Amino acid sequence: MGNSFVHMELSTDDVGAAKKFYKKVFDWKLNQLGAEMGNYVLIDTGSKTSGGGMAKKMMPGQPTAWLVYAEVDSVKKTMAKAEKAGAKVMVPFQEIGDQGAIGIFVDPTGAGFGVWERAKKVAKKKKAAKKKAKKK
Repeated sequence: MGNSFVHMELSTDDVGAAKKFYKKVFDWKLNQLGAEMGNYVLIDTGSKTSGGGMAKKMMPGQPTAWLVYAEVDSVKKTMAKAEKAGAKVMVPFQEIGDQGAIGIFVDPTGAGFGVWERAKKVAKKKKAAKKKAKKK
C-alpha cells in the first residue's frame, strides 16, 4: 500500500507559543531556520520516515491547524486527480529547494491535505561520469 504520511505542519499566528507548548508535551527537537527559509521550524520526531514543521500562517483566513502530507510519485498528477475528484487546489505545485515539491488542496468536505514528492536522486554512476568528464 502506498502514499504514507510523511510530514505534518502547523500553521499558526504564534509560532513561539506553539514551540513552547510542544516542547513541554513531546520529546521533539525543534530547529529554527532563518529568514531565507521563511523562519520555518523543523520538527525532528526521531522518525527516519516522517517529520514536521511549524510556520506562520501564509494566507488570509487560513485557520490555525495541523496539515498532513502524504508521499506521492508526482505532485502534479496527484493534484490533477484531486481536482477532478472535487478538491479545491490551494498550492498546485511548489518546489522546496532541492528536497522535492509539495501541493495542497482542500477536499470536498473542507479538510486541507498536502502531498509531497521527494526529489529524484541522480544515479551514482551518472554523478561519477559527470565528475570524470569535468576533470578532463
